[in-house]
Amino acid sequence: MTARVLRRLEAPALVAVPVALAACAFFQIEQTALLTLAVTLAALAVFFASFEASRPALRQIMPTVVLGALGAAGRILFAPIPDFKPVSAICILAGVVFGRRSGFMVGALAALVSNLFFGQGPWTPWQMYAWGLVGYLAGVLAERGAFERRWAVYAYGFLSALLYGFLLNSWYVVGFVNPLTWQGALLVYGAGLPFDLVHGAATVAFLAALYAPWRKKLERIRRKYALVSDGRAR
Repeated sequence: MTARVLRRLEAPALVAVPVALAACAFFQIEQTALLTLAVTLAALAVFFASFEASRPALRQIMPTVVLGALGAAGRILFAPIPDFKPVSAICILAGVVFGRRSGFMVGALAALVSNLFFGQGPWTPWQMYAWGLVGYLAGVLAERGAFERRWAVYAYGFLSALLYGFLLNSWYVVGFVNPLTWQGALLVYGAGLPFDLVHGAATVAFLAALYAPWRKKLERIRRKYALVSDGRAR
C-alpha cells in the first residue's frame, strides 16, 4: 500500500475508533472489549505504516523519537502524583511544530514506552490512540491558525486532557460495565472526572512553562534541517 493511500486512511482510522465504541454500546455487542481493541490496533497500524511508508529521513525521525522519549520520561517522573503528567503538553507541541502525524506518533510512542515501566496491557493501545489523537488534533488546529493566541493553546490543552479521559473511560464503560446502563456509565465517568480535571490542569501548567521556549527551539530545529510535517524533508 502506497504512502499516499495510507495518508488518506489516517483520518478515517481515527474516526473508526469512536464509531466502533458507539456502535458496540448501541447494539450491546458481545465481546465488545476485544472488538474495539482490534479497531484501535488497526488505527494504530495505519499510522505506523503511513509513517514508515513515507520513508522519513533520520533528521525527520529524531525529533519525534526524542519528544516521545521525553513524554515517557515525564510520565514516569511525575508518577507519584496521579494524572499530573506532561505527556499531553508534549504531544501538543509536537503537533504544532512538526505536524499532525508527528503529534500522533509522539503520543503513541510516549504511552508505549512509559508502559514498559507501568506495565503493558489492553489499556496500552487505548492510551496510545488517545494521546496520539491529542497530538494529531493539535497539528490540525495549528495548521488552521487556531493557536495564534496563547489562551487557545491552554484551552485546547485542558480540553484535550478531558478528551483523553473520556476515551479511556468510554472503553472501560463499553467493554467492562455489564449490563451497560446509564447509571453505571455515569458512575464511571463521575469517578474519573477528578483525575481528568487534574490532568487538564497539569497540561495547562506544563504548556504555560514549556510552550513558548520549547516551540521556539523546536521551530529552529525544523528550519535548520528543513523538516516538513508529512514526514518528508524539503
